[in-house]
Amino acid sequence: MPLMNGPEPKIEIFKPFGEAIELMKKILFQPFDLKKWFVIGFAAFLSGHFGGVGFNFPTNFGNVRPHAAQRINLLEQWKPWLPVIIIGFVIFVLALVIVLTWLKSRGSFIFTDCVVRNHGAIVAPWREYRTEGNSYFVFQLLVLFVAMAAVVVLASVLVLLGVLASEPRGPSGMVIAALLIPLFICWIAFSILINLIFLFMAPVMYRQRCPALDAARQVLRLIFANPAPFILFCLFGIVVVLAMLVIGCVVTCVTCCIGALPYLGTVILLPVFVTLHSFSLLFLRQFGPEYDVWASFIPSEFRPVLLPLPTPPEPPLPPAG
Repeated sequence: MPLMNGPEPKIEIFKPFGEAIELMKKILFQPFDLKKWFVIGFAAFLSGHFGGVGFNFPTNFGNVRPHAAQRINLLEQWKPWLPVIIIGFVIFVLALVIVLTWLKSRGSFIFTDCVVRNHGAIVAPWREYRTEGNSYFVFQLLVLFVAMAAVVVLASVLVLLGVLASEPRGPSGMVIAALLIPLFICWIAFSILINLIFLFMAPVMYRQRCPALDAARQVLRLIFANPAPFILFCLFGIVVVLAMLVIGCVVTCVTCCIGALPYLGTVILLPVFVTLHSFSLLFLRQFGPEYDVWASFIPSEFRPVLLPLPTPPEPPLPPAG
């Protein structure tokens, strides 16, 4: 796989992507198994790949005025219950987010196992990686709550700046813009960093069977020790994701919006999702055996593509005497 320059691996971008395409062909098409396709599609669906997304907002503006009075009366009737409805809606949304995050955390290990072992299985990896999946879920949940708190703080800062700008002696628009631009740049950089950590945490946990915090530290050290490869990975990933969105739109149109249905859309676009996931695993593999999810074994059908990682040369022994 990666070329060696002394003990240091050469991290590549395009080679892992080409290998990911070859792996996708072997997993899904050599041979083609419809049952396996649907099982792996369900694993990808659990891991958060929901396929195409379609939105339909029905509108009926023609009869707004005749019913305006009735709607006002109905609103007045429901007004005492409005705080309860809002609180209930917020609780429902939070519960839904927690459940989806838990399923995504457990599904990440199932999808990884399907790609690594080239099989369609749900129950066995669900049980085998239960500890790692739950640890991954707790970590994601904590980060989610921290991000929500950061959004509240950011919104409060924006409101405060808006109030100050409205005062006669408040700061000018140029001053506020000068304050906001670095803030948003930092927020974008932080979001990219967090997404990178989440992307590579699950494979590290899958390979090492370590807790989430330990995996996050390892990924963070890798990113800071190798910033250039990860920046190139992000840039190339943006191009790939944009291409995937175009493919998803085309598939949705060709299939008469069937591709927009959550699970069916995932199954239809499964080659794209398997390629993207394999790409991230193969990219991470270049950093050493401890990050290689195929370190324990390589399926026989993968061996023409996945060569064993070369081991660094042993340091020379000190001269005797």
